[in-house]
Amino acid sequence: MARSSSGVFVAGLTAAALAAVGYLAYEASAAPDRPARGTHASATPSGAASGKGGEAKGGPAKDAPPAVPANSGEGKRVVYSVGQKRVWLVGAAGPKGAKTFEVAPSTVDPKPGVYAVTSRDPNGTGSDGVPIEHIVRFHRDAAGVVFGFSAAVDGSSPDPKPAKKTGGIREKSADGRAMWDFAPKGTRVVVVP
Repeated sequence: MARSSSGVFVAGLTAAALAAVGYLAYEASAAPDRPARGTHASATPSGAASGKGGEAKGGPAKDAPPAVPANSGEGKRVVYSVGQKRVWLVGAAGPKGAKTFEVAPSTVDPKPGVYAVTSRDPNGTGSDGVPIEHIVRFHRDAAGVVFGFSAAVDGSSPDPKPAKKTGGIREKSADGRAMWDFAPKGTRVVVVP
């Protein structure tokens, strides 16, 4: 029995399509349904845990910001993770309503611990000579390095000189305003690794 060339062509396409579907099914079966516990999707610097995007299959939304570190205490507080270069403003509603954003630290990091806002200034000059606003200070170490959050008026990121020991933690302008509104003098600041 002879076959036409179009029959061979259709049979070839069907075999190729089945192979492609089989490969995709194999890849899908190897992929996890949700991220592993303790992993987080990236967030925009000013992202807030507002639940935007929803959750799929019981896992966190792909655009969900990192969770507030578990070892950061309870109640209203500012949480600063040195390793993640990220801040959370945790209010009375707890971690679910926390605003979070990325920051740009200077040359010296504060040691992990619990501090409190010691002073605030609406504006000043950063150690890099840039005009800054919404200055919220929380610690001075034994070497005299002052640690605090601030935003550059011109929106620039710090360009710290490695030889100069400074503790400024630079925020974007909107994040600096949020910190200013959230953290009056005495507000707890928790620094985690």
